[in-house]
Amino acid sequence: MILADLKSLNSPNALIDLDRHEEPAAAPAGAESERGVAPHVSVVLPCFNEEAHVLLEIQRICAALDGTGYPYEVLAIDDASTDGTLEVLRKAEIEYPSVKVVAFNRNGGAGTVRRIGSKMARGEIVVWTDADMSYPNERIPELVEMLDFDADIDQVVGARKAEMGSHRLLRIPAKWVIRKIAEKLTNQKIPDLNSGLRAMRREVALPYLRLLPPGFSCVTTITLAFMSNQHPVVYVPIDYAKRAGKSKFRFVTDAYRYILQVLRMVMYFNPLKVLMPPALWLVGIGVVKAVFDLVVHPFRFAQNTALLLLSGLIIASMALLADLIVRSRPE
Repeated sequence: MILADLKSLNSPNALIDLDRHEEPAAAPAGAESERGVAPHVSVVLPCFNEEAHVLLEIQRICAALDGTGYPYEVLAIDDASTDGTLEVLRKAEIEYPSVKVVAFNRNGGAGTVRRIGSKMARGEIVVWTDADMSYPNERIPELVEMLDFDADIDQVVGARKAEMGSHRLLRIPAKWVIRKIAEKLTNQKIPDLNSGLRAMRREVALPYLRLLPPGFSCVTTITLAFMSNQHPVVYVPIDYAKRAGKSKFRFVTDAYRYILQVLRMVMYFNPLKVLMPPALWLVGIGVVKAVFDLVVHPFRFAQNTALLLLSGLIIASMALLADLIVRSRPE
């Protein structure tokens, strides 16, 4: 019965020009009755050069959700693939009534796909995952059920038990350091900072979608945005398989972006947390140095002492000004 109702959800293949349609318009009033049953769950699936296995991933997602009775949609977004991914997706759209294919005419990155896909989504709950066979997408209903069961939870994240990606010897310590920085800055335990499998309430996520960067650190961004605004995030342990196909992760570039994004997000929501500690350290060291200067050379301050004190006071002033801007910013 649900599959019959969902047949009316399909629309012709869409081609999104990222230059002109960066922000999709909201569906007009009455659109639900024209397009069929409104989905409860929207799965946003970024696809870039996943020709060999994307159909298997779609089959796995649809099979898992078909067994729940949830009305759902799968937004399979082709991010300007250079192989036959789009053709595979269009065939899947015909075979699976719940699948809607969206094609980008240029590559925008996983963050861009998830941002636009989440805005296009019609479900109350939005699920993010990948099309590379690495995440246990058969557990998507479990994440959705947790949100339905407990209204106090706003996001459920699959915390990977082990790292199976490329450059493991470099990625594991680098991710540990970045995660510890995020935990320190947010004062919260974060089992997995950048897991790609998560379910969240769309209404809660919408205000933060504009903050998503184009690349992989979009998942880090949405995690920190929820935590910084006291939206409860729950983690469940999941298995993580070696991805199918070639990894798009670039260790040096993406690790650098992860660190920057963690600092950027905490600065956006709580700048005092980032700026005030170094300011106080500089002022404290400057005071100690000033006392030393007065003892060794009465009534004379060294230039480096003045620089320490001034630098600390300037950073502290910036921290207070940034905090004032944050507090006065409309929600």
